Amino acid sequence: MKAYKCLTSDGFGVFSRFAWPLPDGEPGAWVESEVATCRSGIHACRSLDLPFWLTPALYEIELDGPVDEQAMKLVAPRGRLLRRIDAWNEESRLAYAQMCIARAGELAADASPRIAAWAPTPEQQLGGAAQLGFMTAQVAELLGGPDAYLEERRRQSEWLVEHLALA
Repeated sequence: MKAYKCLTSDGFGVFSRFAWPLPDGEPGAWVESEVATCRSGIHACRSLDLPFWLTPALYEIELDGPVDEQAMKLVAPRGRLLRRIDAWNEESRLAYAQMCIARAGELAADASPRIAAWAPTPEQQLGGAAQLGFMTAQVAELLGGPDAYLEERRRQSEWLVEHLALA
């Protein structure tokens, strides 16, 4: 199964600090791990999950074995990185940040100050793409409830799929 893996810019797992074997013209080496969700296993995501996990580097990953499909992630016993998604670069991260900031401003335009305070500002771009997406979705949720939060996350995912030309 093909999915996506978000890593640090130098190829480390954000939480595990595992140094992934990176692809270099061909897929990276297979990595195997016992599966214990949120503790061990090969964690990845579907395109719909991307806004929750965005980091500086995005890879396409191949998962093997039984894949446990969860609400915001996938977990498998085996995986290998196929290729880096080069379209997820400084330019696209900036465009995503600007989209999130504009969308949050649009949502919060007529909102109370308590809700408007959640809208990210250009100065908050340094917090990273995942944080900006969360803050924007939080504004949507405060205005329209949990379904609005999920709908905003879906919008973010669609933006990423379109702008990064993901399948």
